[in-house]
Amino acid sequence: MGAGASSMMGPEGYGRGWGQTSLGDMPESCVAAVLLYLDPPEICKVARLNRAFRGAASADCVWAAKLPANYRYLAALAAAADDDSGGDGATEGNGSRCSSAAMIKKEIYARLCRPTPFDGGTKEFWMEKNKGGLCISISSKAMAITGIDDRRYWSHLSTEESSLFFRLQLGRPHKYMGRRVYGCESIHGWNIKPTRFQLSTSDDQQATSQYYLNEPGNWILYHVGDFVVSSSDKLTNLKFSMMQIDCTHTKGGLCVDSVFIYPKGHRHEDCTICK
Repeated sequence: MGAGASSMMGPEGYGRGWGQTSLGDMPESCVAAVLLYLDPPEICKVARLNRAFRGAASADCVWAAKLPANYRYLAALAAAADDDSGGDGATEGNGSRCSSAAMIKKEIYARLCRPTPFDGGTKEFWMEKNKGGLCISISSKAMAITGIDDRRYWSHLSTEESSLFFRLQLGRPHKYMGRRVYGCESIHGWNIKPTRFQLSTSDDQQATSQYYLNEPGNWILYHVGDFVVSSSDKLTNLKFSMMQIDCTHTKGGLCVDSVFIYPKGHRHEDCTICK
C-alpha cells in the first residue's frame, strides 16, 4: 500500500497525473494581493509575465490602493481641463474624457500622472508616477509680486526653458548664434545679503530658509521647508514668500519662474536643488 502510493508521486511531491503548475496558473486574486506591495512602475513591468499577471495588473483593487484619497476631486479637475482643451488630455486609446465613473482605476492613475492646468492655466498639478504623490506648480503669473506692474522693475519673458515650476535663475536668457545663453551683465546685488524664503500653513506649521543667490545661468530650486497635510479631505491653506529687503544696495537680473510643491524625497531632474 505504502509502496504503491509513493510510486505515484514525482521526485518533488507532485502528482504525475496532474502535470506541473506555473505562475500562469495562479488565480488573479492571489496575484493582485501580491501586486499591492509593488510600486506602479513595477506593476506595469510584471504585467508582461503572463495572462494572470496582466489581468491582475489592471484590477481596480490594485490601483485604488495607489490613488490618493481625494482622487475623485482631482479626476473632476482633470475632466474639466480635458473639456477646455477639446479632449487633448484624454486617456490614450479610448478617446474619452477623464471620468472617475467611466474609467478603470489604472486609467485614472495614468491620467492624473499627466499635468493638469487649473486657475486659468497659471497652476498645474500632477501625480508623481513612482509613488503617487501629488505635485503642484504655481506660475509667477499667479503670485503677488511687489511692483510687478512697474516695467522698470519687472518684465514677463517667455523662454523655452520656462515651464510652470521657488525656481529662480540669475541672468536674462537670449539667443546668440542660435544658442540660448544668459547675460550676466545685469546681475547685481543678490550675493551681498541672503534672500529669505518663508512658508506657513493654516494649522500653524512654519519654515524659514535663507540663501545667497550667486549661481548665474542655471535654474535653481530653493528649498523653503517641509510641511505635513494631515488629511487630504481637509483644506490646508499655504502661504509662501521670498524677500530681500535692503535699501543699502540695488539688485537686478533675477528671473522668477514658479513655486514647486512636491512630496518629500522627490527629485526634480532639470534643476539644481539648493537645500
